[in-house]
Amino acid sequence: MSLGPTLHTERLILRPPEPVDLEPWAEFAGDAEAAKFLGGAQPPEAAWRVMCTMTGAWTVAGFSMFSVIEKATGRWVGRLGPWRPLGWPGTEVGWGIARDFWGRGYATEGAAAAIDWAFDALGWSEVIHCIDAANFNSQAVARRLGSTVLRQAMLPPPLSAPVEVWGQSREAWRARRGG
Repeated sequence: MSLGPTLHTERLILRPPEPVDLEPWAEFAGDAEAAKFLGGAQPPEAAWRVMCTMTGAWTVAGFSMFSVIEKATGRWVGRLGPWRPLGWPGTEVGWGIARDFWGRGYATEGAAAAIDWAFDALGWSEVIHCIDAANFNSQAVARRLGSTVLRQAMLPPPLSAPVEVWGQSREAWRARRGG
């Protein structure tokens, strides 16, 4: 049973999380550098809860973050996609990529496909990215996607963290993408 769609880009497969993703997901979540702006490093038990939360959102909300798989190797790269928990500052497409895959453009490539899907399939009128003011790598991804800082916000509990809300409208996205 599939919880959601599978999207393909030139180098990536985006699909709902599967049990096989737990080990690399937990490694990613336990990496202090990779998780620095995602709530900090977590033990495997907490990573399991987060993975189950995101997987459950596919059933409850009809969308959630995808597991990102590298086509060439079949390796789990990270998680990204639409995300809007209760109290969230807006309709987000976010990303988190395992450190072994940084610098390859996977966040931008995958997020672009997820944004297309969010606008086309979910009917969103705006996509945001909640980014810590010190997270220069994610700010660079947001810029490559054509997003700008829209406002400041506070993430809801348990995170309760201030963020810059980057983003753009569906119309701006489509104009940049040529339709």
